[in-house]
Amino acid sequence: MNQKTESHAARHGWRAALATLALACIAGCAGTPRAPSDKDPYEGFNRAMFEVHEGIDKAALKPLARGYDAVMPLPARMGVHNFYENIWDLSRGTNALLQGKGSEGMNGFARLLVNSTVGIFGLFDVASELGFDQGDEDFGQTLAVWGVPDGPYVFLPIIGPNTGRDLVGWGVDQLFYPLWWDLDDVRLRNSLMALRAVEYRAALLPADKVVEEAALDKYAYLRAAYLQRRHAQIHDGRPPQAQDVE
Repeated sequence: MNQKTESHAARHGWRAALATLALACIAGCAGTPRAPSDKDPYEGFNRAMFEVHEGIDKAALKPLARGYDAVMPLPARMGVHNFYENIWDLSRGTNALLQGKGSEGMNGFARLLVNSTVGIFGLFDVASELGFDQGDEDFGQTLAVWGVPDGPYVFLPIIGPNTGRDLVGWGVDQLFYPLWWDLDDVRLRNSLMALRAVEYRAALLPADKVVEEAALDKYAYLRAAYLQRRHAQIHDGRPPQAQDVE
């Protein structure tokens, strides 16, 4: 699995995965960053939800992810990852168009077409080999481009860190994911959702040690990482340096 593919695995869907993977990319993370109080007005509630999330992760998600990582051969893990990521290209392409990025939007749809056909239902990422790079847009970013303020920081179990705006965006993005709402077989749908969560968590196992060693206050650490990363995404990796996002 190359670095580009690994980074894509943590960009969508389970937001806790997004925040954790971002830690390794933030400069000066030796300390314990804290957000201003106006960014996290519900900190008491959020910290309680964070503890619930940590309990679920310790009891279920992390052990399952370790088992998945141990028993699944690399080609099989790549196929599972590519399958889910291929479906998200519909959301990425649509949101790029909504943000006025025509070329990137069409690129997303081209990826979906190529990988769904030549790539055998997305099991193989043929589009990347042909030069169609994967985008990084979601509806939370679209709302930001449209001028919607970020709102308060919110942490929810399993879903993970969000702002009020990004939480709405996350909900809308699920509408682009037909596996969740277009399957009549409840068992199959639930199995696919569970596999997605485990696959995401397995991709983040290497980051666990970084988090535990670097953060005196894990909650505050992940909060700052999430807010900084989202700020960078909204500005396509070129955020205004004068704005404080911590």
